[in-house]
Amino acid sequence: MRAEERDGDDDGARERRIPARRPVAAREAPDPVAASEARRPEAVARARGVGAVLGVILLVAATVAACGTEAKAVCGVIVDSTSYADPATSRNDVTSKLPAFTQGCDWIGFAAVTGSSESSTCRQDPVSIAATQAENPNDNPVVEDRVRAHRITEVVPRAVKLFGCPAEGEGSDVLGALRYVAKQLGAQRQPDKPHRLIVFSDLINNRGDLNINKLDLSEGARKQKIKELRDARLLPDLTGYSVVVHGFLREKTSSPDRFPLLEGFWREAFEASGASPVDLL
Repeated sequence: MRAEERDGDDDGARERRIPARRPVAAREAPDPVAASEARRPEAVARARGVGAVLGVILLVAATVAACGTEAKAVCGVIVDSTSYADPATSRNDVTSKLPAFTQGCDWIGFAAVTGSSESSTCRQDPVSIAATQAENPNDNPVVEDRVRAHRITEVVPRAVKLFGCPAEGEGSDVLGALRYVAKQLGAQRQPDKPHRLIVFSDLINNRGDLNINKLDLSEGARKQKIKELRDARLLPDLTGYSVVVHGFLREKTSSPDRFPLLEGFWREAFEASGASPVDLL
């Protein structure tokens, strides 16, 4: 539209056309809902990315923590220093099989089979393999591994020294060694940890109230003997322990038909002591 205006001083009634001002359209206020919708995909993607990163961090942290706090066992080692110690194979058992066993332990006690095992003066101090709180206050797995690696090197030399124990009387007191090591482990017992025992012996107990060579191995007689040993508290308390024996009946001095019966006796004896599982190798 144009407005018209006449000039009064001009006889010719000349017209001037003056353009009218166009109305300025008001700016629309931004729609917050629309803006939010427009930004939503980007925000969601960003949130998902942050969540994924946090998830990975938490998973790694949990894995590291689990590795650093993995429960190791309270362990015991028995070494037979009597006739079992004579063959080189028996000594090789200790040096070849004990290191792998030790890896799963936080603490290890020792006992020797002699003629009088429970009162023997031939001892080796236990080895505390796990790092103490003072040594590793922040539960750093690197520190734990370094301490463990050093302490584990002490285990085999201490076990091998038990082969040199004096006889301390005739025969082999296997039950006495089992009772002695069970007392040590009992003082260290921790309900949240496994308990393991490794025995390097032929289990030819021929001392005191148990003489394997003269034992009546009929089923009824075996059960009666085990009951007598338990009632006299001559069986060790191995409740919750796993037991592995290396060198069982290695010399096989008894009649061949007694082998399976002797194995049955020792399995029943360990079971009566609370041990499970039991491997006689």
